[in-house]
Amino acid sequence: MRPQIGAYEGQYFPSSIHPPMFTPNLDALASKSLLLKRAYVQQALCSPSRTSLLTGRRPDTTHVTDLVHYFRRVGGNFTTIPEYFKMNGYESVGMGKIFHPGYLASDNDDPISWTMPYFHGTRNFESKANSWKAISDDLLKNKPLIDKQIADHALSTLQKLAPAAKSGQKPFFVAVGFHKPHLPFVFPESFLQHYPISEIRLPNNEYAPINMPKAAWFDYTGLRSYHDISALNATGAINSTLPRDVVLDLRRAYYSALSWTDSLVGLVVNELSKLGLENDTIVSFFGDHGWQLGEHSEWCKQTNFELATHAPMMVHIPGLTDKGIVTEQLTEFVDLFPTLAEAAGLDLLPLCPDHSASIGLCREGMSLIPLVQNPNATWKNASFSQYPRVINGTSIMGYTIRTDRYRYTEWVKFIGAPTYKPQWNVSFGVELYDHQKDPDENFNGAFDPSYVQTVKQLSYLLHVGWRIALPSSEKS
Repeated sequence: MRPQIGAYEGQYFPSSIHPPMFTPNLDALASKSLLLKRAYVQQALCSPSRTSLLTGRRPDTTHVTDLVHYFRRVGGNFTTIPEYFKMNGYESVGMGKIFHPGYLASDNDDPISWTMPYFHGTRNFESKANSWKAISDDLLKNKPLIDKQIADHALSTLQKLAPAAKSGQKPFFVAVGFHKPHLPFVFPESFLQHYPISEIRLPNNEYAPINMPKAAWFDYTGLRSYHDISALNATGAINSTLPRDVVLDLRRAYYSALSWTDSLVGLVVNELSKLGLENDTIVSFFGDHGWQLGEHSEWCKQTNFELATHAPMMVHIPGLTDKGIVTEQLTEFVDLFPTLAEAAGLDLLPLCPDHSASIGLCREGMSLIPLVQNPNATWKNASFSQYPRVINGTSIMGYTIRTDRYRYTEWVKFIGAPTYKPQWNVSFGVELYDHQKDPDENFNGAFDPSYVQTVKQLSYLLHVGWRIALPSSEKS
């Protein structure tokens, strides 16, 4: 889910080309939360992003950059957010997609993190036949979509946990992971009414950024794996485009799937109110990465572009954020773990040392509580993301830094296990996007003579890494 939510309207909305978004429940939650207008993931792919957020550590520490490695096997025995609350006496319950599912990615949902059996639900009306599908609401009465099953399970779980929580006997940590708007975009047909086809428009930049290195591109294999798309003989090649009607339909379906998830978030949040838990429950909401909807003729995630790395995040803390707080400071998904711990009054997490594989509990982000107290507080001056590629048999890593004005990326050779180090002097491409002049990242200015000093400065910051972006109070 990219920040395609009404509350994000304005300078940092993911695209200027979009219909009015129907997201009343997320907008309502945002109005009483710390809304992070510029939150960035550490990698634009499900498992690496979730692993970073749930452990508070970056991909170069977790060593998870794909969908088949589990951080406890390749990174370290790191404490996760739900595990930390469990260790502090909370009932810890998970459902849907929290960790990337399966044995390889998470040993089947990281069992040590939970106190109760995990719930997944059953995928109905989803297959590889169609990249999107609007299902008749009547059909869904007896055969609900998986995310509705998850929402219903969340309601019943909260109802079971409420008495002990309200009496002070047992607090709870509940993680509810909805799938949509992940492919395939399957949703109740009634949600199409919010997006008349006449209001759906094509992106205004259906071309790759000028001077973009090939390493920056992803051939959107995920979308092309659906039969309706593969039938078009789509190659995913740079500057190839899907047919106009297909692009419009996919964009409409994405918006509808997003609004479907919005409705389910509303069900869960409203249940807290019904149970009398609204004033005692911290609620965080986030998407695991952004998404490209035909901008740059690109689709899916799996890049270092702004649209892939920028994702929604908000945190409601009763008594502190009730009137709504908006910050435009650069924040990262590794910031959520220390935030939730501090907001709940748990022991604060120490900053991780350079080598933390043997340290179970530490953080590579910052607590967002100072931004609750002052949304313009002194803060980190950059966010960091990365994405791996294999080019002609060579493993490379694209490291990107986002400052207030620029996005700068270097694609370099990467040495994997057991070293896990970039070779900065073996380059496969460099990118610089000036968001003051080019917010849609249409022109790579890395080799523009007017940006020579900017490139030099940003390259230095990128090579030194995330610690250099921290405020002095965090470095002491």
